[in-house]
Amino acid sequence: MAPSISKGFDFLRDKEVVLTFDNGPWPGSTEAVLKALADQCLRATFFEVGEYARWHPEITKQVVDAGMTVGTHTYSHKDLARNPYANDPEKTQREIEMGNSSVHSAAAGGKVAPFFRFPYLQQSAQPTSYLAERNIAIFSTDIDSRDFAMHKSERVIDSVMSQLEKRGKAIVLLHDFHRNTAEALPELLRQLKVAGYKVVHLVPKEQLTTVPKYDEMFNHREAVSSNAQPGHVAAPANVAAAHHKGSMYMYEPAQGSSAHMHKKGAPKTGTNGGY
Repeated sequence: MAPSISKGFDFLRDKEVVLTFDNGPWPGSTEAVLKALADQCLRATFFEVGEYARWHPEITKQVVDAGMTVGTHTYSHKDLARNPYANDPEKTQREIEMGNSSVHSAAAGGKVAPFFRFPYLQQSAQPTSYLAERNIAIFSTDIDSRDFAMHKSERVIDSVMSQLEKRGKAIVLLHDFHRNTAEALPELLRQLKVAGYKVVHLVPKEQLTTVPKYDEMFNHREAVSSNAQPGHVAAPANVAAAHHKGSMYMYEPAQGSSAHMHKKGAPKTGTNGGY
């Protein structure tokens, strides 16, 4: 049975922080994020766009090999709550599953988590029900850094730290697609440590299973577009979406402990952001 979404559940202890990164993989910035995390012996969760994973599979493999948790974020970052997806369940499923197949292929045998975040945080009934049938957990966020709207790394750091000061603990939404976020991360991690926050890592109890029909569709698309090169892509819209049920994952303190602690309970919905 797939995780359900409900309000009022909080699985984090005071001063615990989960770092999540959306819209990668992207050359330069994703690798810089990985380095900043590795320098502090920390791990995070990455929700990857399938099309970008198809363009840059070597970066997805780096993320997986670094021990990060990798989830999915649709194939081409479409708003599933708007038409044509809102009125077309088959099109919605294809957008979700092609993303799954693409990221799974890019991972090249590495682990991909059954974790999903809706683009633009726009969650609607039909895809939510479908993901439940697929036993794929839906993620949201407590803090939207809104890094996509900030050109200076200092503003990204201030955004996260000021919101954390009010909340005390959080799942934090960032984007490894953006250079400013990559540049901000080393100092953000330093400030988190100085302020006494502990970064914790979510890892799945099970791995994502893909659907053969969509694997075949993805492989066919790869075959007919093998010579295509990605053009310029503008930064995708904002992201942030809903905690999933504790039975879907383990949670491990990434600082000072290697123990895995299973947290049971239902999720709570997070806050929406804009972009």
